Amino acid sequence: MLRFPGSGSRTPDDDVFLGPLDLAARVDEALTVQAHAFGLSDDEISVRRQIVLRHITYPGARALGATRADGRLVGFVYGMPNDRAHWWSTVVQPYLRTQGYDGWLDDSFVITELHVHPGYQNRGIGRGLITTLTDAAAQPRSILSAIDTESPARALYRSLGYRDLARQVLFPSAPKPYAVMGAPLPLLRRQEPYG
Repeated sequence: MLRFPGSGSRTPDDDVFLGPLDLAARVDEALTVQAHAFGLSDDEISVRRQIVLRHITYPGARALGATRADGRLVGFVYGMPNDRAHWWSTVVQPYLRTQGYDGWLDDSFVITELHVHPGYQNRGIGRGLITTLTDAAAQPRSILSAIDTESPARALYRSLGYRDLARQVLFPSAPKPYAVMGAPLPLLRRQEPYG
């Protein structure tokens, strides 16, 4: 289990630990984190709840959580081996084909969701969640989608080795276009200075 020490007041509840997450049992907590991090309405949360509960039943789906010492969930990630028959793949496939990256949908581990509560961002928690999850993947590469703007999330993904495979991807009912990104596994790690 990875530990991320708290900052500021250094209370024990400020420390964060990464470990396995029973996402089906804690779906409402996870969606609360996502709502704070991503800005979701109650209607969007309701729709996503059903999606998450369905996704977590797929073969090979795994989830990790970032919890405080008091058990409060402050971040989560989940993903699964990609399947071309899944809705996400059917939407992104034409965009990838146009760019010559259709093959990325095969033998890839897809990061479905990664969110950290805003009060716990910029502490390496998101990096720890995604690298720990993908380290256990049997696939040689990982794919994901992110809103197609220059954001801290996209900067994180780039620092891990993800690169743009397709941009301006339009999902039905999504108000903003997305980018599909891919990276070989294992993901890149930060170079620590010698000393």
